Amino acid sequence: MFENQKTLVTGGSGMIGRQLVDLLLLRGAEVHVADLNEPIGMPDTIRFHKVDLREYADCRRICAGMDYVFNLVGIKASPKICLERPADIMGPMMQFNTNMLEAAMGANVKWYLYTSTVGVYQPAEVLREDDVWTTVPSRNDWYGGWAKRMGELQCAAYAAQTKENKCSIVRPANVYGPYDNFDPENAMVIPSLIKKAYQNEILEVWGDGTPIRDFIHAKDVALGMLYVVENKITEPLNLGSGDGVAIKEIATVIATEFDKPIKWLTDKPTGDPRRVFDMTRAFGHGFRPSISIEEGIKDAIRWFKENKEVTEKRYDVFK
Repeated sequence: MFENQKTLVTGGSGMIGRQLVDLLLLRGAEVHVADLNEPIGMPDTIRFHKVDLREYADCRRICAGMDYVFNLVGIKASPKICLERPADIMGPMMQFNTNMLEAAMGANVKWYLYTSTVGVYQPAEVLREDDVWTTVPSRNDWYGGWAKRMGELQCAAYAAQTKENKCSIVRPANVYGPYDNFDPENAMVIPSLIKKAYQNEILEVWGDGTPIRDFIHAKDVALGMLYVVENKITEPLNLGSGDGVAIKEIATVIATEFDKPIKWLTDKPTGDPRRVFDMTRAFGHGFRPSISIEEGIKDAIRWFKENKEVTEKRYDVFK
């Protein structure tokens, strides 16, 4: 399907993008990457475009002549940043959504993939795809969640107007892996704990470790993206494990790998007790992730240890 096809990956220098690029190369695609981050260790065969996707002219230029567009661009920020700088998140994300979809549809691509987020969901123990349009996002994800919802709705608007749906929408769970953001002040739970375990003699973890979340390795997300495009799946699809993992299990694996004791900061907030994806739809379509949480964390730690010097050199959209 992708052999000799011109394929664009926005955000292709990031965690999921790097996995997707490698998989597309294995399928024989001509891969173009659009990002503000210079790619680290990316094959010379990649066509790299350093662009700002807030500029519509840039989006039109990079989409011209493309067969497939995988739009992975987004802003990954900590809850603190989300609360303190919501306009710096929502504004650019709305620009990414509109510019890339308009440019891709204008270029008449064969297929377009839009990457949404777990942030579109209202807090619940089980997160089901169809619940999105009868609820509102969590206040913790309020602005980013609404921006991603609007991106999904824009894809639906094109399908309604043109009577031709050639968009896939994926909603990844809590993604982790190589090329993640390991800044403890602005990282998600797994990379944050990895960096803390590396830097400190004791691994301090907020809460008591009982909250349960759904995690998925970046390579499994990339495989899911290819799967939905290859099978022309147009209904939004959760990409997670469907199995909840306690934060205590995550912290234990990381502490063991670094041989550090754990100190539980039980006076700190823990968040919702359980948030897990319903994977019925994805499993029904035939997709299942394959990387276990322990295997995946060890992979992320291995990459971090080998690339500590590059983990700080990532573009910050907030600057």
